[in-house]
Amino acid sequence: MWVIFARAPPPDVQVWPGRRVLAFVDAVVWPAAWATWLLGLSAPLGLAGQCALAWCGVAALRRAARAVGENHRYHFTTWRWGRWLAFALLFGYGLKLAALLSG
Repeated sequence: MWVIFARAPPPDVQVWPGRRVLAFVDAVVWPAAWATWLLGLSAPLGLAGQCALAWCGVAALRRAARAVGENHRYHFTTWRWGRWLAFALLFGYGLKLAALLSG
């Protein structure tokens, strides 16, 4: 038997002045960063690299359209991943501090 559970969509976010511009920047910068990383690789990527770059372009357009057109439904990627990155950095610094104090 195949059971499928549909998740409820996340609730709408509060819209404030300047959010549309920041959402647009957030929506375009992440795919652009991935594309820059792909272009900076020294290994030849061939067709897979071209497809990945095309995906970055399409993703940037779709994300930008949602960030501008449906701003109440756009959730910041930087906030989503930045929290975990900040947590990992703080944890690492805590480990360094513990190692420094114990040794």
